[in-house]
Amino acid sequence: MKRITTNSYGPGAKIVMLLAHGAGAPMDSNFMNLLADALEKQGIAVVRFEFPYMTLRRADGKKRPPDRMPVLLEAFRREVEWFRQELPSDCVLVVAGKSMGGRVASLLASEEGSGAAIDAVICYGYPFHPPGKPDRWRTDHLPGVCCPLMMVQGTRDPFGKPDEIKARGAIAGVSRWCWLEGGNHDFQPLAKQPEQQADLIELAARASRQFLDSVLVASS
Repeated sequence: MKRITTNSYGPGAKIVMLLAHGAGAPMDSNFMNLLADALEKQGIAVVRFEFPYMTLRRADGKKRPPDRMPVLLEAFRREVEWFRQELPSDCVLVVAGKSMGGRVASLLASEEGSGAAIDAVICYGYPFHPPGKPDRWRTDHLPGVCCPLMMVQGTRDPFGKPDEIKARGAIAGVSRWCWLEGGNHDFQPLAKQPEQQADLIELAARASRQFLDSVLVASS
């Protein structure tokens, strides 16, 4: 299972998102399925792929830690190259990911020369720091991101909560924030909330389309 594409992917697609999974779950996890479907409803074609360690896990069922960052970056880089060969040059390319996948996407977009291939970055549940270790921030590369960057974050995410981020001041490189009230790292709301996980994911998808529409208007 190399890639999963939504129905609208193809030569006629106007916006395509390369969506990477997080550290512990594959590209067809429940979260990734819900997010891809919600994005498709917003007119964003989605292509999901897996990093090498997850491909091996799928083959033999053995859990493995994520590959080192150079390997993750190279895998994502290959997907961007494949996409640019596959579809017309005027198709908007968004690199995105859940948690670790979003971090890799943003690192890729901060590489010199990436601006010619990538139009926007969206991170869903960005791992700003390891849970319980708010002194270990993963934001140094963000000012170098070559294109508009959006962060979609639950307000209960232990990898980065609103008060922690506010305390650091403006994070250079981030163009837009979308806070999902009550959402955890997987956008699961509190039990007392009327919303379900799927509702917060729908909100994330709508915010993603609004962000991309603003990017397209600004670049036209």
